Amino acid sequence: MNKGAASTRMPRWMAAVCLIAIVVGTHAGDVGGADVPVKKDARANTLWYRHPANTWMTEALPIGNGPMGVMLFGHTDLERIQFNEISLWGGRRLASKEYAENDDMGSYQAFGDLFVQLGHDPEKVTKYRRELDIQRAVHRVTYEYEGVRYEQLAFASHPAGVIVVHFAANKPAAYSGRIWLTDMHNAPITASANRLAAVGRLKNGFEYEAQVQALTQGGKLSITENDSVPENQWEIELPATCLSFDKSDSVTLFLSAGTNFEQDFAKEWLGEHPHAAVTQRVDSAASRSVDVLLAEHVSDYQSLFGRVSIDLGMPDSAQIEKSTKERLEDYTRNKVADPDLEALFCQFGRYLLISCSRPGSLPANLQGVWNDSNRPAWAGDYHSNINVEMNYWPAETSNLAECHVPFIDYVSSLRDVCAQKTQMRYGDVRGWTIQTMNNACGVSSWKWNPPGSAWYAQHLWEHYAFGRDIDYLRETAYPILKEICLFWQDHLKRRPDGTLVTPDGWSPEQYKYEPEEGVTYDQEIVYDLFTNVIEAADALGDDKEFRDEIAAMRDDLLKPAIGSWGQLKEWEIERDDPEDKHRHVSHLFALFPGRQISMAETPDLAEAARVSLNARGDASTGWSRAWKINFWARLGNGDRAHRLLRSLLNLVAETKTIYGQSGGGVYSNMLCSHPPFQIDGNLGATAGYCEMLLQSHAGQIQLLPALPSAWPTGSAKGLCARGGFEVDLTWKDGQLTSAVIRSKSGQPCRVTYQGKAWESDTTTEATYRLDQNLNPQESEKDS
Repeated sequence: MNKGAASTRMPRWMAAVCLIAIVVGTHAGDVGGADVPVKKDARANTLWYRHPANTWMTEALPIGNGPMGVMLFGHTDLERIQFNEISLWGGRRLASKEYAENDDMGSYQAFGDLFVQLGHDPEKVTKYRRELDIQRAVHRVTYEYEGVRYEQLAFASHPAGVIVVHFAANKPAAYSGRIWLTDMHNAPITASANRLAAVGRLKNGFEYEAQVQALTQGGKLSITENDSVPENQWEIELPATCLSFDKSDSVTLFLSAGTNFEQDFAKEWLGEHPHAAVTQRVDSAASRSVDVLLAEHVSDYQSLFGRVSIDLGMPDSAQIEKSTKERLEDYTRNKVADPDLEALFCQFGRYLLISCSRPGSLPANLQGVWNDSNRPAWAGDYHSNINVEMNYWPAETSNLAECHVPFIDYVSSLRDVCAQKTQMRYGDVRGWTIQTMNNACGVSSWKWNPPGSAWYAQHLWEHYAFGRDIDYLRETAYPILKEICLFWQDHLKRRPDGTLVTPDGWSPEQYKYEPEEGVTYDQEIVYDLFTNVIEAADALGDDKEFRDEIAAMRDDLLKPAIGSWGQLKEWEIERDDPEDKHRHVSHLFALFPGRQISMAETPDLAEAARVSLNARGDASTGWSRAWKINFWARLGNGDRAHRLLRSLLNLVAETKTIYGQSGGGVYSNMLCSHPPFQIDGNLGATAGYCEMLLQSHAGQIQLLPALPSAWPTGSAKGLCARGGFEVDLTWKDGQLTSAVIRSKSGQPCRVTYQGKAWESDTTTEATYRLDQNLNPQESEKDS
């Protein structure tokens, strides 16, 4: 018997059965095969499927704990568990000392796989169900095989820093098979004390290590060397070294991985070898029971996920018994109304952000943390002309401010390296900016994106605007915002009439035009930067001389203009083509995520933005559709925003790169298709839901500003507004029925709804309840 996390005082097979009951709870009877009834509660925040996944991108299901991500396939014969660690990057670690427009920034790397041979013939498996419960961040596979009920449970624990995979059955001695670890860079696989390890080093100096510990209840667990390895459909070569288990009641795997990456340019991005940290995490997890690890994981995860709930209405009863893929097929092909599926998609975005962006690790890249290739599309990079920013649009509004921190830390870590390269490119200038493609170490490539750092800076300001942490503003955000302003003080061009223009703008990604002055995208983002710096200085109550200089410069900036066919001009020189269907709509930054254009303050420009959006059309890449949800929400058109949502929640299977109208949507696992997979579409869509239900960019909290007719009755709880407020909403027949405002920082509050307003000073931690007419019902001090 192998003692450890799986040991108990009760009979071994009974312990496995009891663990299934503990883990599954009321779900224990749900198996979901074609011949078995499924649960009637469609609101369980669960994605589920009747078959194993074969394709990584379109079918496998993601779990993650921030730095580590796993894709699970759910096979019964040979299971694949593909994993990543977010700091494993190829390419240069330090930027070239001589200017290079296209430095070798490398790519985000795949790490490896676990394979578990279970030997259960899929042709003989019945009552199969594969699910991802995003309410608890738990993946589960259940099925019956030769009269035995089997379950595979997996979760990615942030507190423990490990991936846990647990195989259990309702019969003793039910498991016999083998376990392999593979490495995507051909590091040798070693085994010791029922633990497999891969230790390697990339050419750029990044060292890495993965370890998986196996524990069993009952039977025999041993290290074996066997050249007879099974083939697999993914054509991944398995090593001879493996762990074998025979007649075990249950099998538990504890996986952790790490690198020597340290987020510090002064240390050349290198820290300690990961061996000690990885070993400690695996040792610690393996010494604890699965149910204790699971309870800790669920508590940690739900402390974030549980802040927000969304009810958009029930689907037709016929939809409830269908799998997620079947519901997506009906939604796409038969245009079935399914508000519950839409709510699931919104919450799935929050699940993904929690799973791939936690303090202490790098931010979400183009694919979050999940990647099965050493040459992923667009290098799996930090793409600065919308994509990485879109990843973090829902962080504040959907009450996940902590998940914003990795991006803020990343921006701060780039300051010195980007300043050096900025001076190589632009000469004797202060401050810094960035190129379009960037790696974890600030090594960059492809086109310069001069306003890119200012767009980054918007996120630092928004974290303050929502959280109102004055120490953070003073110590972290304001110094960076000011540095980026210094670049623009040196780089802007003043024309003879006094107008300030960006001298070398480019509207992403319109290839047919060379850089030129006064491009709308540039002008709007610089305006946004200056506005945020002015408000930051006002909040801090100091640096008045600099604040006033920036305010005067903002007044002199070239402003957005309306073109000959009523559109918002993309360039100062009118080149806008009403037939242009480009996926980027960069010149509408001022509408969203900026705040320079609004229906209340600049109605003519808002109408011009509407004209531009109509000309651009809805169909495009997945992330572009997500951006347009937010645009139409800011324009107050909930039905059009919902139409874009339906356009995005469109089941597709294409994985090759397509830029045009075809291919955008979601895969059966609900990951967004550009194509290929890009996580920004998922996260941008979640931000869009928040904008449809609540907006706070214009100095007031607007309730249900873009409620679509498809959601006549519903509720949302825990959404966040600028000024440090949390908001709960209920509505019926398309009309507000109640609102609850919780003040987290004691700021003055103004709430509006359909021409009505409530305005009041607030007290920190007090709750204010409003009726459908915004009349106060009561207020209370939270205990």
